[in-house]
Amino acid sequence: MLRRLLFPISLIWWIVTCVRNFLYDKSLLKSYEIPHKSIIVGNLSVGGTGKTPMVIYLTKLLSEKHELQILSRGYGRKTNGYLLVNEDHTSIDVGDEPLLYFNKFKKNIAIAVSENRANGVQQLREIQPKSVVILDDAFQHRKIKAGFSVLLTTYNSLFSQDFLLPAGNLREGRSGAKRSDIIVVTKCPLNMTEIDKNIVKSALSKYNKPIYFSGISYSDPISFGKSANCSKNVLLVTGIAKPEPLIEYLSETSRVEHISYPDHHNFSANEIQKIHEKIDTFVSENWSIITTEKDYMRLLPFKEKWGLSNYPWFYIPIEMKIENENAFNQLIIDYVRTI
Repeated sequence: MLRRLLFPISLIWWIVTCVRNFLYDKSLLKSYEIPHKSIIVGNLSVGGTGKTPMVIYLTKLLSEKHELQILSRGYGRKTNGYLLVNEDHTSIDVGDEPLLYFNKFKKNIAIAVSENRANGVQQLREIQPKSVVILDDAFQHRKIKAGFSVLLTTYNSLFSQDFLLPAGNLREGRSGAKRSDIIVVTKCPLNMTEIDKNIVKSALSKYNKPIYFSGISYSDPISFGKSANCSKNVLLVTGIAKPEPLIEYLSETSRVEHISYPDHHNFSANEIQKIHEKIDTFVSENWSIITTEKDYMRLLPFKEKWGLSNYPWFYIPIEMKIENENAFNQLIIDYVRTI
């Protein structure tokens, strides 16, 4: 009911975004066209579509044969301007996602943050002029123009069935999908049928883009606290937009209690203390504390200070699995190879 009452505001927002996109489409507002090869990973909705796993997937796909760079805004960081991520940075400096990329790929790939994407790309190009730059969450950043755009939408919340903020979850109108090169439907169920796929394809058919389906694969939990095996009793701690798939996955084999915080939440010492106190009350059974890999990036600097080493903390890595993987990979590789 509240969202329905907010619909007039959404209408105003739709007009504003339509005018803005029109001005860029007609070159009345100028875009910086990124030289050489560049790939945008983005969405039309706010948060939780799987951009981070997609960036990781593309990086693994291309890194063996191509020079790569990753540029992110660094959402949630307390700094401003352009920063090239290094081993001394924390999530407070550069954001959790860029730090995750840096820890996963170490020093093999230049990873930077900049709220001004054009400036960020230009500075990265000074390091490696002909690298492939992957831009994390820059689909609405019309001040730049990339060579290839991957648009993500979740299976349970297709952008084609959503509305603009604040009545819905869209950042811009559905017609923005026409700027993409491909659409990837993320977080699909494992038991998805051909009928289910055809329903989705029909809902997205008007945008006339290649459609791929993908899911999330979870790896075994990795310990970063008290040395122990992961218990079947799990206290799940998340600060991400949509933790439901992880809850569902863990619930298949474990008893799960969930403590949820907002997306990109910066944990406090008091919050961690309360989590530890909760574990201490489970005196009759063994419990593990599981969090996401992105949340782990925000907790890592405080591991010793907040006593995480004294409790059975684990993080659980994820990977994106794409149906028709060979065709998807070839599409990306063909773009990168073209002159």
